[in-house]
Amino acid sequence: MRHLASLSKFCAILAGILLTAITLLTCASLIGRNTLGLTLAGDFELTGVASGAAIALFLPWCQWRRGNIAVDFFTARASVKTTLKLDRFGALLLAGMMALLAWRTGVGALNALHTHSGTMLLDFPEWLVYASMVPPMALTVLIALVQGFGGGAVHSEGRE
Repeated sequence: MRHLASLSKFCAILAGILLTAITLLTCASLIGRNTLGLTLAGDFELTGVASGAAIALFLPWCQWRRGNIAVDFFTARASVKTTLKLDRFGALLLAGMMALLAWRTGVGALNALHTHSGTMLLDFPEWLVYASMVPPMALTVLIALVQGFGGGAVHSEGRE
């Protein structure tokens, strides 16, 4: 269990580094464009590439912390036992959905690799972006499966 927590935290740190780099790149681009008349070609492409990877990298930590949105309107009066069963069922549903996303993202990576697909200005290989998203999605599947079968981090309301 500690390994899953460590891996998910590592992914979140990588995502934070990517977002910091995006922020610095955007600031440099805006300052250069508005003060010196210099532009960074393809800055929006790099922002999109890094954002996609960062979003995927945040998924394992979010699942580990059970940080997904939970609408408890219908379960507000349910027992803790019922709520835990529903939470576990939800984790298993999420595992299935994330497995589907990881699979199709992997297929997209292979397709982009075979077609040599790249971004418009920089010709940045799109397969790298897709491929970077598959491992954190797979880790999210693993975490959700563990939680769905009764393990995992403490629930945000401390019910587990």
